[in-house]
Amino acid sequence: MKPTDTLRPGERLFALLLVIFAGYAFWESYEISGFRGLTTGGVMPMLASGIMALTGLVILSDTLRKPRTAEGGIAGLITYLFPLRVVLFTLLVAIYVAVIPSIGFLAASGGLLFVTIWALWRKCPLPALLIALLSIAAIYVLFRVVFQVVLPIGSFWR
Repeated sequence: MKPTDTLRPGERLFALLLVIFAGYAFWESYEISGFRGLTTGGVMPMLASGIMALTGLVILSDTLRKPRTAEGGIAGLITYLFPLRVVLFTLLVAIYVAVIPSIGFLAASGGLLFVTIWALWRKCPLPALLIALLSIAAIYVLFRVVFQVVLPIGSFWR
């Protein structure tokens, strides 16, 4: 794979943080036993963190040579790291976790499966509903009947 000629948003910051973390890891591994001998407990951690530090410095020097992109800055980094689809699905999972106590595991999981299959597949909702229902039926049989796991029912159904 050919490296890109321009920086991606946050690439320099990540390379700098990588070097700082590797330096910290080297310091912590040095604190184990110092440079007292090749058979001491800190030799392998120092070797690993030393290699991390060297490769981090190489990566940082490469990023310092690359020209900045127009999407640089905090806004460009946030847009790059959190595309709308990722944010929406994260919110969907948060809603799923929040509704399990009230509507139960099976209903919440069925709803989550239906919405995600429909959103990702981008076809008619009927096949997505059928796949979600079949999946929930399989989960119910496997966990409730075979393994006899008590699944949360939810306060709404009581």
